[in-house]
Amino acid sequence: MTARTADSNLAPAVVPSGGRTIRSRRVQALQLLLRTFYYAVLIGASIMYAIPFLWMIRASLMSLDMFYVVPQPLVPNPPAWNNYTDVWQVGPVLWWITNSTIVSFVGVTVGTFISALVAFGFARLKFPGNRILFLIVISTMMLPQHVTIIPQVILFRELNWLDTLLPLIVPLLGGAPFYIFLLRQFFLTLPLELDEAASIDGASRMRVFWTVIIPLSKPAIATVAVFSFISHWNDFFFPLIVLQSSERLTLAVGMRWLQAGQYEAQRLHLQMAIALIAVAPVVILFFFAQKHFIRGIALTGIKG
Repeated sequence: MTARTADSNLAPAVVPSGGRTIRSRRVQALQLLLRTFYYAVLIGASIMYAIPFLWMIRASLMSLDMFYVVPQPLVPNPPAWNNYTDVWQVGPVLWWITNSTIVSFVGVTVGTFISALVAFGFARLKFPGNRILFLIVISTMMLPQHVTIIPQVILFRELNWLDTLLPLIVPLLGGAPFYIFLLRQFFLTLPLELDEAASIDGASRMRVFWTVIIPLSKPAIATVAVFSFISHWNDFFFPLIVLQSSERLTLAVGMRWLQAGQYEAQRLHLQMAIALIAVAPVVILFFFAQKHFIRGIALTGIKG
């Protein structure tokens, strides 16, 4: 009798299948609830950020009379598609777009290449003062742009560069501290054995940089290129200081020029149309580059 009792105590407890089913249903219901909450938060945040963009699209398709109708129509009827043709007649919009394109192109191509080259030197070359020079470079990020405006304007005035695109282009030839920092951190995650193997095969430093480092760093370089394009395309403060002629303005400053004057109230619909034209390249670029952009952000290391 005692042996049977001991054997019965050692036997594993049997959980009814109904209890397991109830527990699994509760877990599934909780997971579904959490997933629903996450999606609701994401959808709500997306709507909050999308409302200004949707409002701008709506306003760009409204005629001037619709702005003074109370209540305003939710959907313009009929849509004023002629706003996108009339906007080219109120100012040198084509010149503004051309100037912004030139500055952004130089920033994306030359600026990104120089930043990558400097970052390669800091990440892969060992020389005295490497870390000190790198600290000096990244310390310039802490210096506000407004502090250096007056010395820069005086310098460009002495060089007769004011009211030209040179003050916006020439500084790009030295790279940007933030992009140098970002690329250096990514280069540090790449194995040094790749450089050594290429050097054994007779590759020079520049060939290692161009044929080994650059192909492996496409996500980081794409991230820097997107950042650079958005920064230069939307730049407003510095071009506002150094540019005066209406034909020399960039698109961001030209939009402000369009708002000024006694005809500001008569251009509300055209202002929204040119604002949509200005934001369209940024949206298109991010749409096509988002895969590399997000991957570059995720893979950028924090080593060193």
